[in-house]
Amino acid sequence: MKNLEITIYNFKNNLKTNINFIGIFITLLVCSSCSLDEEPKYVVEEGFYNTAEELEIAMNAAYSPIRGLYAEQTAVLDAHTDWGYGRGSRADYNDFQGFNSGNINVAGLRWNAFYQSIRNANLIIRNAPLGADVTQDEIDLIVSEAKFLRALNYFILVRNWGGVPIRTAINFDEADLNKSNADEVYDFILQDLEEAEELLPETPRNVGRPTTYAVKSLMADVYLNLEMYSEAAVKSKEVIDSNQFALVPATSIEDLQYDLFGPEIVSSTEEIFYFKYTRELNHGNFLLYILNHPSTELFNFGGAYAHYSETTNPFYINWDDNDLRKALWDQIDFGLGPNTLVSKKYVDQFAVNNSGAGNDIPVYRFAEMLLIYAEASAREAGAPTALGMEALNKVHRRAYGQDIYTPNVIDFNAADYNLDAFIDLVLDERAYEFIFEGKRWYDLKRTNKAAETIMDVKGISIAERHYLWPIPNSEIDYNEFMSSADQNPGY
Repeated sequence: MKNLEITIYNFKNNLKTNINFIGIFITLLVCSSCSLDEEPKYVVEEGFYNTAEELEIAMNAAYSPIRGLYAEQTAVLDAHTDWGYGRGSRADYNDFQGFNSGNINVAGLRWNAFYQSIRNANLIIRNAPLGADVTQDEIDLIVSEAKFLRALNYFILVRNWGGVPIRTAINFDEADLNKSNADEVYDFILQDLEEAEELLPETPRNVGRPTTYAVKSLMADVYLNLEMYSEAAVKSKEVIDSNQFALVPATSIEDLQYDLFGPEIVSSTEEIFYFKYTRELNHGNFLLYILNHPSTELFNFGGAYAHYSETTNPFYINWDDNDLRKALWDQIDFGLGPNTLVSKKYVDQFAVNNSGAGNDIPVYRFAEMLLIYAEASAREAGAPTALGMEALNKVHRRAYGQDIYTPNVIDFNAADYNLDAFIDLVLDERAYEFIFEGKRWYDLKRTNKAAETIMDVKGISIAERHYLWPIPNSEIDYNEFMSSADQNPGY
């Protein structure tokens, strides 16, 4: 126990390690010589939620599963795009014909991770109010954070799998649950977020924790997906008007690589909610290994270059060469021809191993709130608004290395666009801005532009089964309230 106390003390006194707050819970389990499927379940459930420190450790355990697989989730989503391609077994994703058996199994691992995160959040929501030595404020804070994380997990699930079983703090230990439809899942998400919004603070209690503005950002995104544009505009504007955030200035690609996405960043003015990583074994970011190519020497463990693009892709051809974000690609012939592009958006030359980079992965950053507001306010008004256009132009100016707040000749003018043309403009800006942040496929689906866009750019007709991922067979086989009729189309 003394060694455990020293480990925790050192953990809390290292800034970047403190940001990566998963290790304490893992350490506890390792020191107990038990697996996640053994006795600690009982110990944690019955005797663990009694102090603020114990609640913190339990909260860390809720982050661990989703944080561990978020890099893979991001890469997979961005192979489902007009600009992205997967290599080897990952080529299945950009064929748009559904998943093969191998990728079905990997998708099942992600499903399990999201539900494990939900389970651990549910443990907090159920047990924290019963703590013997915690204040009501401490309970409210940790339960609200757990509800935010639970809502985020369900938002990922519903957009990729559609309707899913809703496991709550009341029923999560029941093996057999009906599959809820997508509308019911969205209702549950919003209920969690409305409660969390009221109780989470305006500033994070430590770096990497969600705030009320993280909740508002997630709500804005949920409302956008539900075509509740007035509500999406309101929530994104609340974040914008808070004056808590600002775009990180950039005049070069290095500014983007190191000041916006770099491995040394603890936090930035643009960060609303990120998954935090650090250069430590078991605590680093794996996305860099997935994306990088060894020849660039931008990642000191080489890279698998498992995802790429091409200079012949119309998305890339139509992208203005003066846009700094376009330069975040390297043209490298690794066997697929001289037109192959490899991302250099995330770089770390001092990672501790191939899954040990220090770069954080954005979930929500200020640029997205500006672009959500631009789109939602236009859809609500039936035409681009002056404030919405200015929000878009701020992101656009930064991309061209210009002063973010000063009107520029590169600005778009509202008078030049009707609603449909403006929405396309915003979607283009989102596509350029959020490469390898896992946004584009969701945008194409929610706007019903996926089929047309993929046909125009890649000449591929999307199979119906590709729009929703397969529910794992384990859920179908062992949940007695579900059957093969509940499986998504084509599987």
